[in-house]
Order: sequence, then structure tokens, then C-alpha cells
Amino acid sequence: MVLPQYYPVLGGVEEHVRNISERLARQHEVTVFTTDPSGRLPREESINGVLVRRFRGFSPQNAYHISIPMLRELKKSAFDVVHGHNYHALPAFFSRYASRRRFIVTPHYHGHGSSMLRNYLLKLYKPLGEKIIQEADRVIAVSNHEKALLMRDFTINGDIAVIPNGIELAEFKGIKIADRKGAPGRTILYVGRLDEYKGIHYVVQALPLLEPDIHLEIVGNGPYKKHILSMVAKLGLEGRVRFYHDLSREDLLSRYAGADLFVLLSRFEAFGITVGEALASGTPCIVANTAALSEWVDNRNCMGIDYPIDIDSLAGLIKQTIGRRAGEVELWDWDRVTDETVKIYEEGM
Repeated sequence: MVLPQYYPVLGGVEEHVRNISERLARQHEVTVFTTDPSGRLPREESINGVLVRRFRGFSPQNAYHISIPMLRELKKSAFDVVHGHNYHALPAFFSRYASRRRFIVTPHYHGHGSSMLRNYLLKLYKPLGEKIIQEADRVIAVSNHEKALLMRDFTINGDIAVIPNGIELAEFKGIKIADRKGAPGRTILYVGRLDEYKGIHYVVQALPLLEPDIHLEIVGNGPYKKHILSMVAKLGLEGRVRFYHDLSREDLLSRYAGADLFVLLSRFEAFGITVGEALASGTPCIVANTAALSEWVDNRNCMGIDYPIDIDSLAGLIKQTIGRRAGEVELWDWDRVTDETVKIYEEGM
């Protein structure tokens, strides 16, 4: 497995690869090639049966993840299967240099950069990125939306398999709800990286239009946090917005279960695993009617709102949805995801 960052770093791609890798490791030898720009994590360690090899790299604004030591080592390596992840960073491109019998790519592709500069750089990267897609023996998309984007933007050899992200469904049984520490009332939850395109600022702007007992909990970190803090202060919402990061898995699950509403208003997502986790907790959701997030909208458990986001409309939708209990939603578990991925590995071997 080759990807920009790996556990204990948390994120959608990181969770995807960790869950598949640990299950594969029950029967196979699995090695993860990843980067560690911080230099604080072990260069090599075994995590739940997975050999994790971390390489020093350069990661401006926690993006791109350029690692020449990783590239050199991949050129000297040989595996039965090489599986590259995340088109939007260079490790996926480096993965094509390793010797292998099968080369699989899961791009987690959303077709956009998170800023004007990154969008421009993404266009410059296209000739290199095209090589990853064309050389892959098989491409796996995590949603039908991602598959459509890949077919639109690249020349694909063969069919694209669609295998969605999974949910560790057993984790959500008997969750203890987090102690709100004297903060009664209703809670809106956001979990994810703090980037402008994720849309959390719209929820902050809607908060003054909501009843004062409604609070917002933001779990995550990122370059947009300073802007959000400034907005919270400007609107006088310091007592109604709380920030968390580096939560334990147990604490995160309890916040999912204790929330009255989960919101993700991202302009582009390849899947939206946090939405699935919220729904698995029984928490209703509001998502942007964009990209793969629109595939979650059923107007019962998950409501959608169109871009451009109108703050009054968002506030109204929050009032309608908050406090409901989400019903049964069909979700894949990680065992099924892993089994389907193994089938892709074994094609032609």
C-alpha cells in the first residue's frame, strides 16, 4: 500500500487503507509505504500485523507529500500487488515504479484542488497523473460519482470497479455518549479537516439564526482553523462553538452518538466516510448536494442543500432536521470491502 500518510494520522484515505491493510494482514504480508513530514513517528514499525515504513518528505501546507527517499526505495522493491492511493498527492505516482505482478490504483479523486493555486497545480500535474491511471491493471473508485469523474477526465483501460468505503459497524453498538461537561442543549457535529472547501464556515454563520441552546462541535484541524476562530469571535459565539482534535476513537464515536445533527457541506468529496459513521450512530445528517455527498441524500436520514449555500435556508433546514433519529441505512462493513478488493487483486494472477 502506498499513500501520503498513515495511522496515527487520521483522515478518509488513511482510514480506508488502515482498515483494508489490517484485514489483509491476517492472511498476507502487507507493507505500507507512507511519509512522515514531522519526523516524529517511527521510521518502521508493525501496527496490527501491518509493516509500516515511513519516509521523510516535504509537505507544503500538508499537501503533495514529496518524498525522494520513498521513490528510491520503491524503485528497489518488488511485490505481488502494489496498491497506490490518493491521486492528489505524489506517493500514488511513485507507486508505479515498484516491481509488481498487479498494479491497482484507488484515486480517491474529486477533480479539484482545495484552492485556486492547488487547482492550477492539479492541471499541471495531469500528464503525470494520467500515467498512474493508464498503467493500472485496475482502477477502483469509492463511489459512482468518482467513477464518472474518472471516466470524464482520463483514458481508462478496462472497467472501473466501484467499492465504497466501509464502516466498522460493530464499533457503533453500545456506544457511550460523551459527557458534554455542563453544556446542555442540542449539538451540531462536524468531523474532518478544516479547509475552506469543507464548508464549516456556513454552519458558523447560521448559528446566530438558531435557538441559543444549539451548539457546534468541530472535530479536526487544518489551515482554515484560524479563519473559523476569527469568525466565531466576530459573531460572539465563543460559548457555542467548541474545537477538538486528536480525539481517541472511543471519544469520537461517543460524539457521533451524542450529536443531534451531523453536517458536511463540502464542495467536493469522493465519498464522505464521516457521513456514513454519523448515520451508523443514528445521527441525522445534512450534506451539500455536491459530488459524492449527493449519493447519501434520501430526504429522510440525510438531507441535502444546494450550492451556493443560502444561510437562511441552511438555518431552516437545521431546525427541521436536528434531533431526529436516523433509521436503517445500507452500509458496507470493512470485511466486505476487503473481500471485494482481494477479488480485484486476484484477477489475472
